[in-house]
Amino acid sequence: MSAKKNIVEEPAPEGWGGSWTEQKLDAFISYVVEYLKILNKYPKYKTIYFDGFAGAGEKAYTTKITPDLFDYNIPEKYNNEVKIYAGSASRILRMEKPFHFDYYYFIEKDDESFNSLETLKSKITDKPLANISIRKDDCNEQLKKLAIALQNKNYAALIFLDPFGMQIGWDSFSKLKNTHSDVWILIPSGVAINRLLDKKGELNSIDKLEQFFGIDKDEIVNIFYPEKTKETLFGTDITFEKIEKPIDKIVEIYSKQLKTIWEHVSKPLILRNSKNNPIFHLIFAQFGVASRLN
Repeated sequence: MSAKKNIVEEPAPEGWGGSWTEQKLDAFISYVVEYLKILNKYPKYKTIYFDGFAGAGEKAYTTKITPDLFDYNIPEKYNNEVKIYAGSASRILRMEKPFHFDYYYFIEKDDESFNSLETLKSKITDKPLANISIRKDDCNEQLKKLAIALQNKNYAALIFLDPFGMQIGWDSFSKLKNTHSDVWILIPSGVAINRLLDKKGELNSIDKLEQFFGIDKDEIVNIFYPEKTKETLFGTDITFEKIEKPIDKIVEIYSKQLKTIWEHVSKPLILRNSKNNPIFHLIFAQFGVASRLN
């Protein structure tokens, strides 16, 4: 009897992600190609690529393959397969002409990943190494510095932010208002934010939610825990219940916030786990340099 393969994706020991991660990167790289096709026609603009969570250049995820209920002969080698794929830094740096940026900035706090990026950089032969900067720092601080540099309107930046959690503070984003910047950001709608919005509304991590959304506690409560009243024999009973479909509301509110910084905000790409549950949303926000020139 042949084995029926039931595949479940899990993070590999040396990385995290799944096939949805490659889906995310494929969508992004497709945009990069179109972005550079347009900007390269206008040499007045110096292009900047900014990767706020660059990683190690390569990532991995594990696919576990289990046999059908009545199959006892599935080979051991199929039980645990690790798939290696090129991360954003590797894909961007290996793009051939004419798909080059003038400047590259890769931000990574982890020592091992930082060293791997340095190794990746050393292998690049078709770009000036002086224009490739790898910085061991907090992404929020580097975003603020980028915003200052972008006050020069001859610079246009494409920003890719791929955090696992809620590391990006709204204060960092707000500094990019009125700059020539496009941003792709992955938000952990299902794996982090929704979990902090607990069912009882205790909001023990309200500081994180306020910093992430850029709105205060009262507004968060009003959005996600609307007041409900019910008349009883003893008077009016007031309760607060978490809304249905909170993940949809998370994306709606964050997209609305992005529109206060960028002119255009896309419908997000939904990334799902093996159980088809939404875990991340990839959102694209655009100032409009490329679209205006096109």
